[in-house]
Amino acid sequence: MTQSISAQTSTELGGQRSVLVYQKRDHVELDRLLRAIDSAQGSERQDLLSDLCRLVFPHAFAEESVLWPAIRRSVSDGEMLTLRIEREHQEINELFSELERTEPNSARHQELRTRIAALLREDVRDEEDLLLPKLQAATTIDQLVSMGKAWSVVRRVAPTRPHPVVARRPPGNVAAAMPLTIIDRTRDHLDRTSRRTSGRAATATRWLSAMLARVAGAIEHIPPLTRGEDESTNSPRTQ
Repeated sequence: MTQSISAQTSTELGGQRSVLVYQKRDHVELDRLLRAIDSAQGSERQDLLSDLCRLVFPHAFAEESVLWPAIRRSVSDGEMLTLRIEREHQEINELFSELERTEPNSARHQELRTRIAALLREDVRDEEDLLLPKLQAATTIDQLVSMGKAWSVVRRVAPTRPHPVVARRPPGNVAAAMPLTIIDRTRDHLDRTSRRTSGRAATATRWLSAMLARVAGAIEHIPPLTRGEDESTNSPRTQ
């Protein structure tokens, strides 16, 4: 079997435009953010958690929309392997959803952060050591570069918040992308503004973000968005 992508150079992974290089780069940034969050407090920690979400969820969405379908087509045990990763992604979505509703200075917030960090690191190991080497072995460099282009486009227009009710596979996740991306990225701006202001301005931005969260919750429960091409990735869950 091909060695872990973590141990390979950019050239070995197909060059700077290869999807494997993009994946590895995001994983390095993920590790940096997790370490920074561990030592941060207050608004700095909340900003870093926001940065973490803006990395994790677009990255996962690009995987689920571009990479995992390719693996299911080209790798013999791709269905089983991608389903395992999708289950990890689902748990990450659920934990982040609870984290958003939890008092930042509480013991439960710390418990959730610890579990999220452990699960994210497990997800990275599964991808770098198992799933992505199989994709590498089954595809050409040109195919890896082509997937890199698609992955980059999808990542730039993907939701940045947890949406555990949305299916982990097309067509549900693809259909949910546009409305939820607009709402998520607007909320990111509002929440960051609220942490840097006070008084009525902070109150107003928090209220607007909360209203948009309710809208997003309603949208993601629309039945077509909860359905994936495999029934096991449909989500009957509620937030």
